Amino acid sequence: MRRLFASLAGALLAVVATSLPAQDKPLPKPTFEQDGTVNVPPFQLPVSLLSSKEAQAARVQAARAQAAHAQAARGQVQSSAGLVMETDVASARARLERQMASTVAATLAQYPVDIEDSAIAGVPVKIFTPKGKSYDRQRVLINVHGGAFQTCWPACAFLESAPVSALGGFKVVSVNYRMAPEAKHPAAVQDAAAVYRELIKRFPAKRTGVYGCSAGGALTAQLAAWLPANHLPQAGAIGIFGSGGVRLMAGDSTYLAAYIDGQFPPPVNGAPVDLTRGYFDGVAAEDAIVSPALHPEVMARFPPTLLITGTRAPDLSPAAFTNSALIKARVPSTLIVGEGMGHCYIYFTGSPEARDAQQAIVDFFRANLK
Repeated sequence: MRRLFASLAGALLAVVATSLPAQDKPLPKPTFEQDGTVNVPPFQLPVSLLSSKEAQAARVQAARAQAAHAQAARGQVQSSAGLVMETDVASARARLERQMASTVAATLAQYPVDIEDSAIAGVPVKIFTPKGKSYDRQRVLINVHGGAFQTCWPACAFLESAPVSALGGFKVVSVNYRMAPEAKHPAAVQDAAAVYRELIKRFPAKRTGVYGCSAGGALTAQLAAWLPANHLPQAGAIGIFGSGGVRLMAGDSTYLAAYIDGQFPPPVNGAPVDLTRGYFDGVAAEDAIVSPALHPEVMARFPPTLLITGTRAPDLSPAAFTNSALIKARVPSTLIVGEGMGHCYIYFTGSPEARDAQQAIVDFFRANLK
């Protein structure tokens, strides 16, 4: 089979080579190592013409911002991955909140909601309901926010909860779970489970949904594995966005996105860079709660699942792998891949792609929380 694949690949390359227009300068070619590693030469990747005009403009703006950031970062202390690191997590959290402030403001203006600060089972939460409108009293959604298990509260909670609440007429309870470096796994999933346990006293589990983006997407998958393992009824449906049911930063897309999107660093010496400040220290990557998609018997107990990722997102591989695992387990699964989109593109509601994804989220929960 490998010999046949190599022959077919060689024949295809020969056909393509004879079909290419003449070049003044030969195109650089990839080289292939005996262990399957591909050495990719430098190449130019334009914005995708299959993405919306708004998304194309945003991609250009982001590229300019990244170039300016790279220029400003020259001479600063960097990690081996090339990141400018902040040792103080409080500073990192404050900086991210400042950076996200304008996006949060635009989202709340577009999707008006009432927000109540509360606590459930001793866990701090923000409760979102549509502003000035009635909302669904029979169903509830739990949001677990993104932020690499260390930052982005409450900015990511606003970005993930307000659109779904306002658009869908849902009550959304966003959970301020414990994060690193103050806490380690399984603190976040324990907090999410505690909130879930209280809410299903008022709402049937089959009408309770859970979702999140990035770390929140990973945490959603972890919660879906945790509930049956701890004798709690499974949620009615879940949404895993900007992530998958495997350890963060795994698969081909981790490398590809690092070089075509630039939001996250590539693996160093084959190992993903830990962006979680050690949240998973001491936990095996293949653990059944941390990476449920590696365990068919765990996936078989998942509820209907919606996955959202992008062609330029580092989470494309984890999302695709999780979708395949769910299909093999005969669990209803829907995978949305945004063309030209990066990590958690649902945050940037100025694009049609993000608005379409938000509507798909609402429609998914309406259809599955019965």
